[in-house]
Amino acid sequence: MHIFSNFPLCAALLAIVFAQVIKIPIRLIVTREFKPGLAFSTGGMPSSHSAAVAALTTGIGIVEGIASSVFAVAFVFSVITMFDASGVRRQAGEQAVVLNKLIKDFQYFVDGAKGWNRKEEYEKREELKELLGHQPIEVFFGGVSGICIAFLLYNLY
Repeated sequence: MHIFSNFPLCAALLAIVFAQVIKIPIRLIVTREFKPGLAFSTGGMPSSHSAAVAALTTGIGIVEGIASSVFAVAFVFSVITMFDASGVRRQAGEQAVVLNKLIKDFQYFVDGAKGWNRKEEYEKREELKELLGHQPIEVFFGGVSGICIAFLLYNLY
């Protein structure tokens, strides 16, 4: 299959898998919580978005050279992705925390005022996803992971 001969693509995909899987032991070490579901969630240490774009850009730099136009495009794409991961998406996650608190407070008020705590539709309310973006350190280590994986994989390729 020719797709597996595309080194930058393989490096990026491997970086995503690595970053997602490594979140589980990192969480276990830091908080003593074993959460295998982290491998399929957004946010957390390290950023898989950052790892992917850093590995892709590094892979392109290795194969095409850092003076190539495609490297320039990948580099700018990486910077924008990493900035977004630590900026806009992180802010959306912080807003979700506040909105979830407001919803819980409002629900408490409504339950006490009208006895709505017996209605099932309110129990089935789904909270907003709070872990959307990344702390800058998570983005940094995601980027470092991606670069390291690309160089390691290139030596094996």
